[in-house]
Amino acid sequence: MKAIHQNIRVFIIAIIAFAPLFKARATVVCSNGTPKKFIKQGVWRGVFKVSETEVPFNFELQGTSPENAVFTLLNGSRRDDFHVERLGEDSLFIKMNTYDAALVAKIESEGRLSGEYRSLVPGLRGNALPFTAEEGKNYRFVEPGKNVSPKANLTGKWELQGFSKEDVPNKVAILKQDGNKLTGVILQVTGDSRELEGTVQGDEFYLSGFTGPSPKIYKGKINADGTLSGQIGQGIYDNVKFVGVKDELAELPDPYQLTYLKDGYKTLDFTFPNLEGKPVSLKDEKYQGKVVIVEFIGTWCPNCTDQTIFLSPWFNENKHKGVEAIAIGFEQKDDLAYAKYTLGKLRDKYNIQYDILFGGLADKRSVGEKIPALNKFIAYPTTIVIDRKGEVREIYTGYTGTVTGKYYKNYEKRFKELLGELLAEPVPQNLKSSLASK
Repeated sequence: MKAIHQNIRVFIIAIIAFAPLFKARATVVCSNGTPKKFIKQGVWRGVFKVSETEVPFNFELQGTSPENAVFTLLNGSRRDDFHVERLGEDSLFIKMNTYDAALVAKIESEGRLSGEYRSLVPGLRGNALPFTAEEGKNYRFVEPGKNVSPKANLTGKWELQGFSKEDVPNKVAILKQDGNKLTGVILQVTGDSRELEGTVQGDEFYLSGFTGPSPKIYKGKINADGTLSGQIGQGIYDNVKFVGVKDELAELPDPYQLTYLKDGYKTLDFTFPNLEGKPVSLKDEKYQGKVVIVEFIGTWCPNCTDQTIFLSPWFNENKHKGVEAIAIGFEQKDDLAYAKYTLGKLRDKYNIQYDILFGGLADKRSVGEKIPALNKFIAYPTTIVIDRKGEVREIYTGYTGTVTGKYYKNYEKRFKELLGELLAEPVPQNLKSSLASK
């Protein structure tokens, strides 16, 4: 009876949490069969308003109605596709896939939109960024014909030192400039910025990116001595000032050395519920004698999504070799019903066939308390590889996606080599005997 009451409670919580979204989508059904506006196919230019800063982005719309439309965010060579839904007679709802946020826009005319980027997290729905968009404009920062000759070429590697109220780890920028056009990626210990696109105009530079999570902008000046000074706008979050020095030898701290086990520890010990509420532990028989990959992730985290895109197909191809994986999700709301929704969306979109557990609220201090074997918890994602004896063999902090070039290739090569070595090791005799007797 207690279990039944608990299930009813979870169901009620889920209804309350998502009632506004269900209501909005019900409007779509109610309005079927009546004339409705839609927007033109082609490339659009949007502009977010972040405090006093404008953050431009580009997208492409293909399809003549929401039922067959694809909304694609454009960032350099990167393409991110999203589905379009209709709200009422003149508004659109574009869910940011597995990120619990959406673009909600009113169709002002066939060639113009106005709306907001909204958080859909229960309790955080006050967070919104207004935006407008116009069709037929494929530039990002500067209209064609209005470019100003750049005073420098920023191609190369830059070390960026940030300044804020709190400590800001240094970043490394890898930039490529072709005339006025500037593209690049920013690396930090937690992962990369994904691909950014922008421009250099005289002694000023701009880069922006919007792939689904909060938009971001990097802007500043090229100083007379060749250094950079500017600020980073992180969507809904605070701005960070920085200075940059060109340095082809600039590197971040070794991601394999940042997170490690405290003295006296060789293994991990945790128990978290899966999405059905069943407790799961590394001590479960399923993981005994197996190589196990443990991921600390969050569906709100773009680097976690990129890491999942890497891990999921690799696991599906190799799961028959004696490997298991566990993704422990830390979400923006400490509620299993909510986590079942968000992590379930991630599972379904990326065909995750390994176990997904719910770790609680996305709070680094809390993770450290729940996993006391770690010296500290620095970043989502963090990847821990465990051998057949149950001992931790490697910990990687953050994630470097494909846009980072050699950094991604080095990560991929080392990951596959290590997993190949561990899978080739025999199951310890004591575990083999124990498992055979069950």
